[in-house]
Amino acid sequence: MSQHRRFRFAPSPNGPLHLGHALSALINQRRAQETEGRLLLRIEDIDTTRCRPEHEDAIFRDLDWLGIGWETPVRRQSEHFDAYRDALARLDAMNLVTRSVASRREIREAAARAAASGNPWPRDPDGAPLFPGDAAILDEAEIRRRLQDEPQALRLDTKAALARLGEIPRWRETGFGADQEIVADPLSWGDVVLARKEIPTSYHLSVVVDDALQGIDEVVRGRDLYPATSIHCLLQELLKLPAPDYRHHRLILDDDGRKLSKSIASTGLGSLREAGATPAEIRKKTGFEDCSP
Repeated sequence: MSQHRRFRFAPSPNGPLHLGHALSALINQRRAQETEGRLLLRIEDIDTTRCRPEHEDAIFRDLDWLGIGWETPVRRQSEHFDAYRDALARLDAMNLVTRSVASRREIREAAARAAASGNPWPRDPDGAPLFPGDAAILDEAEIRRRLQDEPQALRLDTKAALARLGEIPRWRETGFGADQEIVADPLSWGDVVLARKEIPTSYHLSVVVDDALQGIDEVVRGRDLYPATSIHCLLQELLKLPAPDYRHHRLILDDDGRKLSKSIASTGLGSLREAGATPAEIRKKTGFEDCSP
């Protein structure tokens, strides 16, 4: 087993941490201990409209209460937009970046119209309709007007990116009880957003830049992010960034079989603590002690 590895726990301060976050933080801490390694904390706050200081403060309180220790300084993505702009410029210099003006709402509405006509719209692994190109949704005059007058989203030309590489990227997966090489499927995501209209980056771009700059050796995260690794390892290859190993762990589901999420207001750790839960009980609720390394 490799020793002295670097790990990171990387929550977004847009709501309270829940049991799923607790499980991920605990597994990251255990992996750092097993390898005599280091655990870093990254605050993924690129969405400056939804991320708030009070949520960040709550993250620190919850982790400290659970007995999770981390190194300082903490990396906040909102303080490193220049690093993401530099990576985006490198991709643009390869002619792999396209501009798009159609909104997510317009893409959803076009997909709904197609489905109502009996033409199912292709969707990405998260279930969102794939971007078909502005011309499939808007007329040429409207596209020209928006390109001139409005901010644009910047997308990766995924087919061109794969053609430039000349091969399909792979990653090393150590989750699911096995050590295996996974062949990526970036085309399943279509032309993903690299920079939003209002934010000079995206989750996909910022996470691979940060993992490289922080020297992360093993990314431990939930299985809901397993498909996104296809895009992440593609970007790593294009930008010539070191590729970490990946370990995707099981998810914690609610009584309806849905993964815990801030978007469905899953009970936060702070609320559980106020109701009298102890850190030991949180570990039991997550099944952490029975979770395979």
